[in-house]
Amino acid sequence: MSSIEPRLKRKARIRRKLSGTTERPRLTVYKSLKHIYAQVVDDTTGRTLAFASSLSKELKGKDEGDKKEDAKRVGRLVAEKAKAANVTRVVFDRNGFPFQGRIAAVAEAAREAGLEF
Repeated sequence: MSSIEPRLKRKARIRRKLSGTTERPRLTVYKSLKHIYAQVVDDTTGRTLAFASSLSKELKGKDEGDKKEDAKRVGRLVAEKAKAANVTRVVFDRNGFPFQGRIAAVAEAAREAGLEF
């Protein structure tokens, strides 16, 4: 059993229960060892409405902090882009990761920037 199989099982269990609609798209978060990625997806049409990551050009010029600060910046940026795409309510998909640390930081920053979930 590889080290990511339990996360993939949790991810599949979560995705069976939730999906993004046109009224409430899905805010999904993925983290690697170095970076964090967030996107707002409408699952009915299969389109990505907003995307942000710690590699985004908007965040490249910022002073490099710790990974949790990067996650907060990504949460704020994805919320701003989602609001620009007329999305205010989303469903949060933690992608099988525990809701703590960087995943919780993205969610908290997105809430503070105006997204409801």
